[in-house]
Amino acid sequence: MTQGIHPLAASMVNQLNRVDVISNNLANANTVGFKGGNIAEGSFNHYLQSTVEDDKIPDKESVVMNTIPKIDSSFVNEEVGSIVQTGNQLDFALKDRNMFFKVEGSNSNVELTRDGTFKVVDGYLVTQNGYKVLDIDNNPIEAQGDDFVSSIAVVKTKFSNLDRVGNNNFKAKNMDSVSSVVNNTDYMLQGAIEKSNVNTIKSMVDLIEAQRSFEQAQKAITGIDTINQKLIDTIGTNR
Repeated sequence: MTQGIHPLAASMVNQLNRVDVISNNLANANTVGFKGGNIAEGSFNHYLQSTVEDDKIPDKESVVMNTIPKIDSSFVNEEVGSIVQTGNQLDFALKDRNMFFKVEGSNSNVELTRDGTFKVVDGYLVTQNGYKVLDIDNNPIEAQGDDFVSSIAVVKTKFSNLDRVGNNNFKAKNMDSVSSVVNNTDYMLQGAIEKSNVNTIKSMVDLIEAQRSFEQAQKAITGIDTINQKLIDTIGTNR
C-alpha cells in the first residue's frame, strides 16, 4: 500500500509548483509585456518510450519511479498581449512575438524584455524598473531630442532560447541565436504598450483545479494511511 503513496505525494508537489506559477501569473496580470508561464507533467508512457529509445532495460526501481508524475518541462505563453494606445511618446510596443528590447540588467548583463514603458532618468532612457535601455552596441541610450528612438535596440530570438530573469526579463541561453533588427521603427509602435497576455479567468480556473487536485491526492494518502493502520491492528490482534 505504501507504494501508492509515492505517486500521490509527487502529484501534490507538482500541484504546489503549479499553484506557484499560476499565482505569479495572476500577480503580473497588469504587468506590461508580461508573458504567462506554465509547467507540464511527464507521463509514464513518455518515460517508457524514452527508455526504449535509449536501448535500456528498465529495472524494477526505474519502473516504480516512472509511475510517479514528474514535472517534464516549463514553458512560456508566447502570444502577443493586447496592444493599447497610451499617447505617451516614451511607450513602445513590439509587433512581433519573438522580438525584444535590450536592457542592462543586474551585474551589467544584457537582458531582454517586452516591457516598453520607458522613462528618462539622469538623461538616460530606462525601463520602469530602472534598467537602462541599450542600443545595438549594448551602450546605454541618452534620451536627447527625438533621435534616441532609432537607437533603441530591437532583437529577435525564439522563446526556447530564453530563461526568465525575475518576473519580466529574459536572458538568452545562446547570444549567437539573437539577431539585431536594423530598422527598429518598422517593428515598434510608439505611444502604445503591450499588455500582459495572462488570461485571469482561465488562470483562476487553473488555480482552483490545482488546489482540488492537491486536496484529492491528500485525501487519498489519508485513506491509504487509514487502511494501513487497520491492517496493522488486525494483524496484531490475530497474533
